[in-house]
Amino acid sequence: MATTPATAQQLLAASFSGMVFGFLEDGQEFRESYSSSSDGSQENEAFLLDEEEEEDGDQEEKDRRFWENQHQLLQAILCRTNSLETRIRSVTKEAVKEINREGTECGCGKRMASGCRSCLVREVSGRLCNAGYNSAICKSKWRSSPDIPSGEHTFIDVVDSSNPKKGEVRVIIELNFRAEFEMARASNEYNNLVNRLPEVFVGKVERLQNLIKILCSAAKKCMKEKKMHMGPWRKQKYMQAKWLSPCKRTTSTPLLSVGNSGRLRPKPKESMLTVDLLEMLPNSFCITAVEVV
Repeated sequence: MATTPATAQQLLAASFSGMVFGFLEDGQEFRESYSSSSDGSQENEAFLLDEEEEEDGDQEEKDRRFWENQHQLLQAILCRTNSLETRIRSVTKEAVKEINREGTECGCGKRMASGCRSCLVREVSGRLCNAGYNSAICKSKWRSSPDIPSGEHTFIDVVDSSNPKKGEVRVIIELNFRAEFEMARASNEYNNLVNRLPEVFVGKVERLQNLIKILCSAAKKCMKEKKMHMGPWRKQKYMQAKWLSPCKRTTSTPLLSVGNSGRLRPKPKESMLTVDLLEMLPNSFCITAVEVV
């Protein structure tokens, strides 16, 4: 059948119209699908929130495992001990208990156990010496570095040489060990860890190093969780410097004899007036005065 020019134009117009309406219908479907997807954006957002919640859940699980691991490591280190540490710990604790029980006061007018650390350190070290241990008061000093500031610290140590095979064994004694790691704005997890520390630490250098590593790692984690800056005096290098830096050892004798209670009175001050008068008085005058009496 032959196609006339008019018929061809009609077919072309119908085809073009179909293309236009098809495009419009496709566009409408696209808009409807986009609109439905926009209306369903809550589902997309919910999906993203689910992913975030999963990530938060994973982080919470990681945090929980971290603190559990720190507690386990801490407990393992504190439980391990040897006979030398046990004997020194017994003498140290007994000395501290006795001082607390007596309510001893030093020449500073403060309670020795709670107010005057220097006198307490001297007293405990002296009692360890009386018990036969090579104990001394240690004063460590360290210079500032790019990582940590300078400082100094006083504590007690015992050097044992009774076993020739092991050589010299150094035992560190810190009377305020727990307080050294306390932080004012710490998290509950960190505080729970610190509360498990002994108030009086007695242990070898290796044990102390491991405890410092655990506590400083926990402090770093705590500060990160609270989005706070960690002071350089909280870093592991600084804490190690307190007890492991080169130090000067000074032996001490106890201020009080064992079992003696009461107040340590300050040394009486000499009157300069009396001394001057006695020096100025002639010997003959003193003899004459005695003879008259």
